[in-house]
Amino acid sequence: MDYITPKEVADNMMTTAIYKSQLRITDLLIRGALSGALLAISVTLALMATTQTSLSLMGAFVFPVGFVIIIILGLELVTGSFALVPLAYMEKHISGLKMLENLFWVFVGNLIGSLLFAVLFWAASTESGQLKEIGIIEQAMVSIAEKKTTGYASHGAPGLFSAFVKAILCNWMVCMGVIMSMTSKSTLGKILAAGIPIFIFFALGYEHAVVNMFVIPAGMMFGAKVTVSDWWLYNQFIVTAGNIVGGLLFTGMAIYYTHTSKEHRLSSK
Repeated sequence: MDYITPKEVADNMMTTAIYKSQLRITDLLIRGALSGALLAISVTLALMATTQTSLSLMGAFVFPVGFVIIIILGLELVTGSFALVPLAYMEKHISGLKMLENLFWVFVGNLIGSLLFAVLFWAASTESGQLKEIGIIEQAMVSIAEKKTTGYASHGAPGLFSAFVKAILCNWMVCMGVIMSMTSKSTLGKILAAGIPIFIFFALGYEHAVVNMFVIPAGMMFGAKVTVSDWWLYNQFIVTAGNIVGGLLFTGMAIYYTHTSKEHRLSSK
């Protein structure tokens, strides 16, 4: 049968976590960079769909394409790893240092890929700075970059806490997509299972660390009144922390520990 039961999925979660932790740094960087670029492309596509149709749901409908490519090709997305790799540490399969090294290098890879596509998109859209007027998609990026940084900061602590909560809710769904992709053996089944939660997070406008690695610096390149410190202090650090909570606590731990017994976990060591 194509369907994989939740109990089997829980075992696959740990197997995947251990596998990810054993990847070489070069693999983490390459797969991470590809994932960052693919999500950046998806954001651009989603903004095009939204601006052309004036329907935000249309953007949410097309956004998951990048995520499902990441899943199908076995690439590395740090927000998805937040739900899996720490489980291997918690069950004493890997050291704390190995866990941190893995997450760090995937984060760096995602950042490299996101920034690379931002630069390429800027070069293509402005003919490397020769065109002064920007299009509607680029204008949307400017607005989003300001809203996601100084927009939160303008409301003080409540605004920044809102970003943190939105990040929790976001990666709750993103990691649900990662785990749901394990419920099917077929490519089509994985696409459908992984794509549904991603549609939800994007439609609701939540905060995703890797998406923001692209959309905020891209907005800055097109003229957003945002500094590098604004980007990191008012969004990136806060959203990354929220993504960790949402991915690990609300998804990874919740699914894994409810579908495995203590005896089973001890026997698998």
